[in-house]
Amino acid sequence: MASVNPCSDWQVRVVSRRLVKASDTSIMPRVVNVSNLDRIAWIIQVSMFCVYAKPAPPTGDFAAVVAAFEVGLPSFLNHFFLLAGRIATANTSSGIPEIHCRNQGAELVVAKAGVALGSLDYRAMGPLLERIQLPYGEDMALSVQVVSFACGGFTVAWRTNHVLLDGCALSSLVTAWSEFTRSDGTLPASHRPNHDRSVFHPRTPPSYSATLDEAFTLLDSRHLVNALTADQSSVLRFYYIEAADIARLREAASRGGDGERATRVEAVSAYLWKTLAGVVGAADPRCRMGWWVNGRRRLTSPDLRCAMRNYLGNFITFAGKEATVQEVVQMPLPEVASMVREAITAPAYEEHFQELVDWVEGCKDEPFLSASIGLGSLTLIVTAFTSFRIDTDFGFGQAVMAVPTDVRTAVTMRLCSGYVQIVERPGGGEGSWIVSAFVWPQLAAALEADEPRVFEPLTAEQLGLFAPHCPQSRL
Repeated sequence: MASVNPCSDWQVRVVSRRLVKASDTSIMPRVVNVSNLDRIAWIIQVSMFCVYAKPAPPTGDFAAVVAAFEVGLPSFLNHFFLLAGRIATANTSSGIPEIHCRNQGAELVVAKAGVALGSLDYRAMGPLLERIQLPYGEDMALSVQVVSFACGGFTVAWRTNHVLLDGCALSSLVTAWSEFTRSDGTLPASHRPNHDRSVFHPRTPPSYSATLDEAFTLLDSRHLVNALTADQSSVLRFYYIEAADIARLREAASRGGDGERATRVEAVSAYLWKTLAGVVGAADPRCRMGWWVNGRRRLTSPDLRCAMRNYLGNFITFAGKEATVQEVVQMPLPEVASMVREAITAPAYEEHFQELVDWVEGCKDEPFLSASIGLGSLTLIVTAFTSFRIDTDFGFGQAVMAVPTDVRTAVTMRLCSGYVQIVERPGGGEGSWIVSAFVWPQLAAALEADEPRVFEPLTAEQLGLFAPHCPQSRL
């Protein structure tokens, strides 16, 4: 049963908002040009949204949480100097951005909410996120927003821009902060960021296969739909997947005998693909699945793996696969999982990323979109934050939830795509997942009606947040 929100009149009141600069004044001002891979990500605001239960004694109260950021951020930004800069447009005709790193300062926002975390509706979190996550400047590289709640719990939103970081880098930022604070202001070498965006240079002349022209689409008004129409065509839902259900799907998606064992992502992707095909039915003869792939794990060259270690930037690409609705419906789950595995593992990623850099170079003066949100047959896109753990404990315990947000921005311009993000619950060990899905209402209904249910609507109880009597808001 989904949580309800009896405190409909609650507000978030900003207590303070200030700029925090890196404490090392010897860092020389510079201009950082975004890479060609950064340009694939677009200039859109994104965040990692972390929810914390009330800290247990003797950890401290919300004042101690705020103090940790006030004391730690200046020296933390010495390592992440780019995030104390500003995003500027170098070329107004093409919109190619650059980062002006002059220690202008990251933003630290402290706010209060007159409601208990346990009383919120986590299944339909869109309105909650819009209320809790506060607006910040379009040129701001980092806005850290800390909000206290009536129950003693709090949230931390690490808000930045996708043109600076992909999901892996954003997760590593949160983990680095946790390591930094628990190490008394020292960042271990294993978590120090790599800002070098020059590893993949475009070749002269650029060289790429014709498939990239099919995989990416120039930003053209003929390819867009009314944003309000698109927004009415999809719903944003948050789900919880028990570790036992993931394990059950994995067994069902793995071949018996000497067959290859499906990964958790492959198994859940296969389940989603079959559910999507069942929903599409006779409405369309074909349907597609897609995956945003973290390139760091796909490199095979030792030199490249070393060069890209702890890379703070965008190093992702899209892998997709199209099939007929009939064959997906009729295939056993292990065969669908095999299609998933082939689509994700088939590319020669080092050459693929080089071609991708070349392709963007050839379109230097043209803004473009990924075909993962294109027109054509229905496409369900999966991003999985499960190959790396997010450490959210900066001295007050692990967050009960840490999810990337603002998923809708990347899909509201097209009608034919749905988007699913999978994140493992912080802390490790348990193995359950939290899923945010921006999908068609028919697919959401099918996932929620399927038995035995895999995608359970997310509730406060599942997060360990129990709703007390709603206090009267004084904000």
